[in-house]
Amino acid sequence: MIASLTGQLHSRDTEGIVLDVAGVGYRVAMPARSLDRLDGSREVFIYTYLHVREDVMCLYGFMETDERDFFELLKGVSGVGPKVAIGILSAYGPADLRRAVLNRDVAVFQSISGIGKKTAERLVLELKDKVGDLGDAGPADGESGITGNGSYQLAREALVSLGYNFAEAEAALAGADPDADVEELVRGALKRIGGK
Repeated sequence: MIASLTGQLHSRDTEGIVLDVAGVGYRVAMPARSLDRLDGSREVFIYTYLHVREDVMCLYGFMETDERDFFELLKGVSGVGPKVAIGILSAYGPADLRRAVLNRDVAVFQSISGIGKKTAERLVLELKDKVGDLGDAGPADGESGITGNGSYQLAREALVSLGYNFAEAEAALAGADPDADVEELVRGALKRIGGK
């Protein structure tokens, strides 16, 4: 198993990178969130997961072990392959996904392109006993910090019913007071949206 790679960034596209390690170019698929963190990098260190099937071997790369570990959990859910797992991690970081599972927030998974209601429900159901094994569900750097109370979900639903899409509602609620009530959350979100 190839657990990590260090090398020169040869090229990148929307799906991943080619990493030159001692003259050998490794094609590594990566979540969009990890790719965004590579801007301007020349020498790169990434954690990897080698996916082997009868007909193909693919390398998947991550900036943090938590991301790689969550990828492996996602891949273990029936009906979720590595490409879908990468798509999920492109949309949300591990802390946000962990919080969504613990709060049974199926809407977070449904907001991801290619994930329907049944798959979203399966993800929440199959991961609920496993996500606690990956440490604290507190927000990591650059993650939105989905709150643990029901007010957040109700406020997000209210914004969606007002015509904002899921991503706009999430962005408007990012950094909101976790102890605020629904009305305060919606009012604050609308002010943030209006101030842009």
